[in-house]
Amino acid sequence: MRTILFILQKEFIQVFRNKTMLPIIFIVPIFQLLVLSFTATFEIKNINLFIVDQDLSPTSRELAAKFGGSPFFTIVGSSGIFDEAEDAVINNETDQILQIPADFDKDLETDKKASLQLTTNAINGSAASLMNAYALSIINEYNTGIIVERLGLRNTPEPIKISRAFWYNPELNYFTYMVPGILVLLVTVISAFLSAMNIVREKEIGTIEQINVTPIRKYQFILGKLIPFWFIALFELAFGLLLAKLVFNIPMLGSLGLVFFVAGVYLLVALGLGLLISTLSNTQQQSMFLTFFFMIIFILMSGLFTPVQSMPEWAQWMNQVNPIAYFIDVMRMILLKGSVFSDISQQFYSLLVLALILNVLAVWRYRKVV
Repeated sequence: MRTILFILQKEFIQVFRNKTMLPIIFIVPIFQLLVLSFTATFEIKNINLFIVDQDLSPTSRELAAKFGGSPFFTIVGSSGIFDEAEDAVINNETDQILQIPADFDKDLETDKKASLQLTTNAINGSAASLMNAYALSIINEYNTGIIVERLGLRNTPEPIKISRAFWYNPELNYFTYMVPGILVLLVTVISAFLSAMNIVREKEIGTIEQINVTPIRKYQFILGKLIPFWFIALFELAFGLLLAKLVFNIPMLGSLGLVFFVAGVYLLVALGLGLLISTLSNTQQQSMFLTFFFMIIFILMSGLFTPVQSMPEWAQWMNQVNPIAYFIDVMRMILLKGSVFSDISQQFYSLLVLALILNVLAVWRYRKVV
C-alpha cells in the first residue's frame, strides 16, 4: 500500500506540473459540454421556406401566413413562378417550397377539395423528414380549420378528446435528452486518452526503465497509473452534473450516489482500455490513433446520436461490448426516470465484467523485468 501511495504522489505531481495538460483536463471538457449541448441536436428550428403562390387569393394568403407565424419556418421568398423557387433550392437559399396552384380557393369552394405541392431538399434525409412533418402539421391544422368553419361545426363539442402526456421529458426539451449522454462522452474521452498516453509518456522520456528495475510490482504500477485519473474523471463528472443542473436545468430524479457508484466502475473500464492501449504502443502518437479508433466506433454505436434499436442486428450484437452505450443508458435512466439499482443491474454487471477483463489484460500485457 505504501508503494502505491508513493506512485500516486508522483503521478499527481506530474499531472499538476504539466501546464499544457491542466487545461485539457479541466477547461476543455467544460467548454465542450457547453458547446456540444447546443450544437449536437437534431431539432430543426429555422427552416427556410419559399412560397409559390399562383392563386393570390385570401385563402392562399391565409395559408402562407400560417407558415410565417410558425417559429420553425422563415419565409425567404415569394413568387408566382416555380422555377425561381427551384433555383433557390439549387443555390441552397431555401429548404422547402410550398406551391399553391391557381384556382386553389375556387376548388375549395366548388369541389370541396384542393391540392398543394410541398417540395423538400432531401439531401439530409433525417432533416427532410422533420421538415416535412412540421409542414404537414401546419397544413393539416389549417385543413381542419377550414372543415370546421365551412361545415358550421365551430361550436360542436369534440366527440373524442385527446390529451397528451410525455413521461420523463414532458416539455420535449432536447437538452434533457442530450446533455447526460454528452457528459458521458466527455468524461470517457478525457479519461481514456490521458490513461492511454500515460505509460507511453514514461517510455518516451526514458523513466520507464528506471521503474522497471525497482521492486514495484505490475499491479502496483498499474493502480498507481489508474487511480489519479479515476479521481480526476469523477471530479469532472461532478462538475459537469453541476453545470448540467445550473445551465440546462437537467432533472435529477434518481440517486446521485448511484450515479457515482456506477461511474466509478465505468471509469475503470475507460481507464483500463486506455492503459491497455498504452502498454501496446511505443509512442504517444500510436496510442492516440488507437484510442481514437476505438472511441469513434464506441461513440457512434452508443445510441447518443441515433437509437440503437434502429441499427442492424449485427451492430446491436456488437454493442454488447460497448461500455459507452451502457453508461449512457444508466445516466439517462437514473437522472430522467429515477431508476434504482435493480433497473440498471444488467448494465452495471456488464460494465463490471468489462472492467475486470480490460484491467487484467493491462496488468498482464505490461512487461516488467522483475
